[in-house]
Amino acid sequence: MKITAIEAFVIELPLIEPFTISYVSYDKMPSVIVKVTTDDGWTGYGEGVADEHVTGESVESVYQVITKTLAPLLIGENPFNQERVHAIMDRTILGVPTAKAALDIACFDIAGKALGVPAYSLLGGRFHDRFPITHVLSIDTPEMMADKAEKHVAKGYTSFKLKVGYDRQDDVDRIKAVHDRVGRQAKIRVDVNQGWQSSAAALQALNDLNNVSLDWLEQPVLASDIDALREVKAKATVPIMADEALTGFKEMREIITKRAADKVNIKLMKCGGMYPAAKLAAMAEMAGMDCQVGSMVESSIGSAAGFHVAFSKKMITSVELTGPLKFSRDIGNLHYDVPFIQLNTRPGLGVDIDEAILNDVTVYSEEVTS
Repeated sequence: MKITAIEAFVIELPLIEPFTISYVSYDKMPSVIVKVTTDDGWTGYGEGVADEHVTGESVESVYQVITKTLAPLLIGENPFNQERVHAIMDRTILGVPTAKAALDIACFDIAGKALGVPAYSLLGGRFHDRFPITHVLSIDTPEMMADKAEKHVAKGYTSFKLKVGYDRQDDVDRIKAVHDRVGRQAKIRVDVNQGWQSSAAALQALNDLNNVSLDWLEQPVLASDIDALREVKAKATVPIMADEALTGFKEMREIITKRAADKVNIKLMKCGGMYPAAKLAAMAEMAGMDCQVGSMVESSIGSAAGFHVAFSKKMITSVELTGPLKFSRDIGNLHYDVPFIQLNTRPGLGVDIDEAILNDVTVYSEEVTS
């Protein structure tokens, strides 16, 4: 089996409501979709959702790297050979994990379809039966965040991730408001997205939240300052999760060596796809560290890929892949049994692509055949 064509599409998916975190707010979610075709007629889809603040990539750079740099080199390669595919990409260009993730995911989709097995079968088989869905609350006023949490508890949700990171005292008020409203009914997780920056600020915030029960605190300090993350972890009674600080194997080694976090948030867009994500989960298991598979607000394609990794690994104990629930239109049909996800057993990613919607939301595209 050989890859004969790779087509990339820059798309914009409309959000039901704006998604706001500490450093950006989206009305539409830009993404790069890839369609990989083989000489024996198999087609696989992948996705790359870029974030300049996390990996240094933009949707435009992901598109250019795929179409001008990586796709021409992968024509003629076997999509089953993931180690070789990644070696080709890594020796060609440093970093750019989101671009690599899109191609990695498409190769897994093809391999699963060709063998007639779900993609998780290629990663060690299925371990988990289902995962509860954590609803993500984007930054808003304390009252609005508490109102939204209450409404979702009524729908059956049992955990929330609160996006904070604008102003430390305002963040404390947001967290307390949600905790006071639903803290007895649901677990509360807080994601600062680096917004508190320093260990001193993070520890002060935790001191102000002394009477609030948190499941964990995610990335309170700058991603580049793993020593600050270690200090927060050493002095906090709340479990600390690394997110933006973890992009690849080097960072994982440093986090493990310095004991800088209790948990890590693995995202396919940060590490380069399903194959590297599985390797990071293995590293975490050797360190006795729980993992989460997180979201960059991907469509059904990228979200399904993350779920296949999560369902296959014992050390992945939570997921946060709710992108499809935030879109008013999606190009795929990943199914949620809210408040749970129960992954289907169809081959590949198990997601059907609506070509009409894909064409409608495409801003521009290009096909590479040689």
